[in-house]
Amino acid sequence: MLELIQDVVKIWAKYSDVFLNGLWGTVWISLVTVILGTVLGTLIALLKLTNVKILTWIVDIYIEIIRGTPALLQIYFFWLGVPKLLPMLELSNTQWIVVALIVNASAYIAEVIRAGIQAVDKGQTEAAKSLGMSNFHTMQRIVFPQAIRNILPALCNEFIVMIKQTSLASIFFVGELTTAFKTVQSATFLVIPPLLISGVIYLVLNWGLSQGIKVLERRMRESD
Repeated sequence: MLELIQDVVKIWAKYSDVFLNGLWGTVWISLVTVILGTVLGTLIALLKLTNVKILTWIVDIYIEIIRGTPALLQIYFFWLGVPKLLPMLELSNTQWIVVALIVNASAYIAEVIRAGIQAVDKGQTEAAKSLGMSNFHTMQRIVFPQAIRNILPALCNEFIVMIKQTSLASIFFVGELTTAFKTVQSATFLVIPPLLISGVIYLVLNWGLSQGIKVLERRMRESD
């Protein structure tokens, strides 16, 4: 046990910059994925709530495909398949993988947003329309401000999921935390110490976010 602790300390002292760069990669990929996934997911949720059957049908198929297939398979599809299908889109490997993560997140976020919107009392929507408000203004001024209370905590949880999901990108040697572990493991021929360091960083990062979500949820309950 003492030898393991010594190895962890030595590896951190020598390769801390590798792990910190990996941490930054994990954070920025997660942020971009959640932000753009939320934008795309919001659009998908609004399309699903329309009365146009062809749109709701297309959206349902999209969500079922994304939620019904493994994220890793989707990453492979965007990494290998899409560049061949759309050669005019010249994106790097990292960009394609981030696109795959965004698409994956959008399906789950769309369902979160849809559920949050539908949780708002329909009577308020009907009252707004009776006052002559358009669908856009009703959604903007009445529905969304109330739905955000249900949506925001779930979106924060999705951020935690995406932080763990970024580890899949290590298969393609994108610069994130699990890739940092692989880099250090290859350089030191040690497995457990760098694995422990990566695990602790993931744990601390996700624990901090979880605590932030609890504070947010408590404040939202207090403001009700």
